[in-house]
Amino acid sequence: MILAFQVGGAIVAAALLGLFLFGLRRRLIQRPGGTFDCSLRVAPPEGTEPGGKGWVYGVARYSGDRVEWFRVFSYAIRPRRILERPAIEVLGRRDPQGSEELALLSDAVVLTCAHRGTRLELAMSDDALTGFLAWLEAAPPGQRVNVA
Repeated sequence: MILAFQVGGAIVAAALLGLFLFGLRRRLIQRPGGTFDCSLRVAPPEGTEPGGKGWVYGVARYSGDRVEWFRVFSYAIRPRRILERPAIEVLGRRDPQGSEELALLSDAVVLTCAHRGTRLELAMSDDALTGFLAWLEAAPPGQRVNVA
């Protein structure tokens, strides 16, 4: 009986530690500021109907001339993807369609981009989109910026 309480206590302690580490990681990511909620996926091939599959919820952070994207449900301290400002080409924007409305946050706008030959879709709030596009256009003189 005592062993069951000890095992149960260890499981509860491990769960609480895991939640604490999730919160600590998110706090460390957001500490420098310039963060926004941003879902990301590799864009489906052109001409196919967009669906809700492939979206990963994350947090993006501005860091100089790049945006660092972190998965929310991960313990990794390093960003999962880094997007450099000169390499980002905005291809278009749209509202979520079909099952995407269930996979994304309620006020999300989908931005289709190309980054180093890879087509990506970023879903963020309208306010975050305005900030992202302003950040792209605020490139230092001489840098090429492609905003559709």
